[in-house]
Amino acid sequence: MTIFERYVFRQAGSALLIILLSLSSIVWVALALRQLNVVTSQGQDVWMLIKMTTLALPNLMAIVAPFSLLIASIHTLNRLNGDSELIVLTASGATVWRAARPLLLLALLVALGVAFVNHLAMPWSLKLLREYIVQVRANILTQVIQPGAFSSPEQGLTFHIRERAPNGELLGLIVHDTRNKELNQSYLAERGLIVERKPSNYLVMSTGHIVRRTDKDEPSQVIAFDKYAVDLDQFEKKIDEDGEDMKPRERYFSELVYPEATSKAFRQGPGKFRAELHERFSNPLYPIAFALIALAAVGQAHSTRQNRVQQVAIAFVVAAALRLGGLAMNNIVVIDAAATPLLYALPLSAMLASLMLMERARRRLSTSRFPGILLDPIVDAFASIGRLLRRRPATSGRR
Repeated sequence: MTIFERYVFRQAGSALLIILLSLSSIVWVALALRQLNVVTSQGQDVWMLIKMTTLALPNLMAIVAPFSLLIASIHTLNRLNGDSELIVLTASGATVWRAARPLLLLALLVALGVAFVNHLAMPWSLKLLREYIVQVRANILTQVIQPGAFSSPEQGLTFHIRERAPNGELLGLIVHDTRNKELNQSYLAERGLIVERKPSNYLVMSTGHIVRRTDKDEPSQVIAFDKYAVDLDQFEKKIDEDGEDMKPRERYFSELVYPEATSKAFRQGPGKFRAELHERFSNPLYPIAFALIALAAVGQAHSTRQNRVQQVAIAFVVAAALRLGGLAMNNIVVIDAAATPLLYALPLSAMLASLMLMERARRRLSTSRFPGILLDPIVDAFASIGRLLRRRPATSGRR
């Protein structure tokens, strides 16, 4: 790269890092506020909140990173134009591609980062997050429930124990579950014990009764038991509706292409696997498309007195519409496999349109300069002749 290209790369790269860290921090805070109940109502420490929030962050990086690049590219190009660097570059005969090459190189690096997140970082983080959620579930009864107090980890679900034995047993256990409006049930047991059996955890109750009511007009059903085990997943929101089966986003490439034969999620929705697979390959195209959109909008040199706010706004609107269109198209691919090429056509068409606009602007600039290149020497020659003619009579008079 030339000195100027290295300069543009440093300016855009530093702006990208600052913007990416800023947007990621905002997203992290939003995720932390959503997971705040992990500390307040589920008895976990702050370190668990930080780990769960951070592990959920890579899932959104594929959307945050391209927009960070768009903002960084527009900021860099506006700064170059404001400092008259683009004007001087254009006057020297260079084209927009002199400033485009470092930005496209940076876009390529961002695209590689998005691909890494999609194929490796995101499945790894979501799988680890899943394990932490199971761990939190196992600790609900042992940490949240206090003797003599009523605890509600979730709306419609209430726990109460008389006391906790030194060996961890829960004495005088009451569990009241009214989350299902069609089936209200209560568990009453003299003893309860948490037993961990991966991938789930169980509450084993001894010597008690189950009181069920399916209709408010019918009497309740009372079932006595000596020992009864309940999956703790019943007392918390499901990770996914398929129990132990992994979501498409929690799977690596090989697990998406070749899901296990026992996968209930794949049998019920193969379109989700197809859409997730192609979205991972189409997402890296958006950073390149956004960089070209920024170049097409504000990549040409303009006078510092010209307002480019409208062009910047158009670039943001086009980029946002393009990304929203990609997300909507992903939902269509879940239903119809024939729409799969459109996932790639959207960013590729944006690239092509941006290149056409850049080329048209370059040709318009070349055309506007072409007559001057031919006429300026002729005008200068006539001006020189005029000056000589004006000086000749004055010289003759003095003689």
